[in-house]
Amino acid sequence: MARTLDDARRWTALGTSLVLRAAAGLDDTAYAEAAPLPGWSRAHVASHVAANAEALSRLVHWAATGEPTPMYASPEERAAGIARGRAMPAAALTGWLRESAEALERGMDDLGERQWRTEVVTAQGRTVPATEVPWMRAREVCVHAVDLAAGVSFADLPDDFLAALCDDVVAKRSAAGGPAVALRRPAGGAGWDLPGDGEAALVTADLPALAAYLTGRDAGPPAADGTPAPALGPWL
Repeated sequence: MARTLDDARRWTALGTSLVLRAAAGLDDTAYAEAAPLPGWSRAHVASHVAANAEALSRLVHWAATGEPTPMYASPEERAAGIARGRAMPAAALTGWLRESAEALERGMDDLGERQWRTEVVTAQGRTVPATEVPWMRAREVCVHAVDLAAGVSFADLPDDFLAALCDDVVAKRSAAGGPAVALRRPAGGAGWDLPGDGEAALVTADLPALAAYLTGRDAGPPAADGTPAPALGPWL
């Protein structure tokens, strides 16, 4: 689907509300518990989302002023942001999560049409218009709201976001290589094809389950022949 800036801003607002709702009830013990991501606790997830808001705010500053301000000075700086949050008490971590999200929203609200067209550089080295920033944030908050494992699932995310997410993940996985998979929805609608070696495995599931599988959050439903869905490598 063709996503718009307004779509991405709407999904960012929704994802932010879901992240904050999921984090609201977490105390120190709950934050320390394992998240679904290998090797990460809930505190890792929350810290990453908060640090991501600050990093994207640097791109917004770049768009607003024309002054190049990279998301992160180095991979070590990115790792330090995650470590910073792990050492915080629960209330402080949740506060950082909320305040960084609010600051990013304020910055995006202040951008004008010309500033939204300013080219910025992502942490992966891609040169993109600033209009990509809300989409980058929408992915973070919507998917990581699920990763907090506090009552939010892919079924809580709107179909138009999930379809855009699948488009994005399929494009990235197609460029990276991997198993051939034909992804289909039982009720029709958009389907996706991952190119790869050999005959494509047919995997049929509803949209939330396909998104969970593509992003590596679920092993996926069995293929049509009853064998396990092909294992997918890291997404980002």
